[in-house]
Amino acid sequence: MSLTLKQLRYFVAAAETGQISHAAIEMNISQSAVTAAIQDLQAGLGVKLLSRSPKGMVLTPEGARFLSRARTILATVEDAVRSPLGDEAGATGRLRLGMSYTVAGYFMARHAAAFRRSYPGITLELHEMPRPAIEVALVAGDLDIAVMLTSNLDNKEELDFETLFRSRRRLWLATEHPLLTEPLVPVEAVIREPYIMLTVDEADRTQAKFWQGFGIRPRVIFETSSVEAVRSMVASGMGVTILSDMVYRPWSLEGQRIEQRPVAEGVPSMDVGLSWSKGRALSPPARVFRAFLGLATGGGS
Repeated sequence: MSLTLKQLRYFVAAAETGQISHAAIEMNISQSAVTAAIQDLQAGLGVKLLSRSPKGMVLTPEGARFLSRARTILATVEDAVRSPLGDEAGATGRLRLGMSYTVAGYFMARHAAAFRRSYPGITLELHEMPRPAIEVALVAGDLDIAVMLTSNLDNKEELDFETLFRSRRRLWLATEHPLLTEPLVPVEAVIREPYIMLTVDEADRTQAKFWQGFGIRPRVIFETSSVEAVRSMVASGMGVTILSDMVYRPWSLEGQRIEQRPVAEGVPSMDVGLSWSKGRALSPPARVFRAFLGLATGGGS
């Protein structure tokens, strides 16, 4: 069998937190993705690694032994990431890194910190910018590389890109919402509900394309650039929304639960990746960063 780093990371996170939901939050993915990865890992190994208990997930004896090996494998990979990468071993200098809002808030913090620890010779300059400004800055040479929503990228004639991972978009609902009984919620049911529209990082633009494909649109009662506002309004039962697993958290600031369901017709994923100018070669620091982030996420597609 072939193990994947994602399977190991998700298993270790579930074992250490004792909860699939907590592991999903830590890894910025859906609970179903964690569950599926662990199930595939167990099937490949032919043993049960985790079992459910009233307090959460508990390691089996086989799981406890495998956890030690999984940690060793991940530590070895981490050492490889922190080690000099190929010809860029002596890379020093400045890296001007652009980030969109969602990437900055929900993805990049731990990776930026790890990169700085791993490559102290590279001065990392972080710039949060909207997608259009990032594209202009990359073409003009004011940014070396950007981490952004590659699914939103417009200027593909002058920009190269690499998608690192795809975050599924799903319907967010309050607990006890009638649509929770639907394993797959049809779009016709969604448009009958009051809808909370997130506008930041062109989320409204992305959703508009989806709805236009069906010749319908949701009944928007409020638009906001605040993810926390969306979370609170959905949790309190004011309306529903469709957002990605990367920004999903199961609780609002007020401590109210938020549930998720897939949309039957399928919603385009939110793709996160790297982008840079086709017109100039990546600088040594940018090449190191690209290799680092690709290895750290197990991405590249």
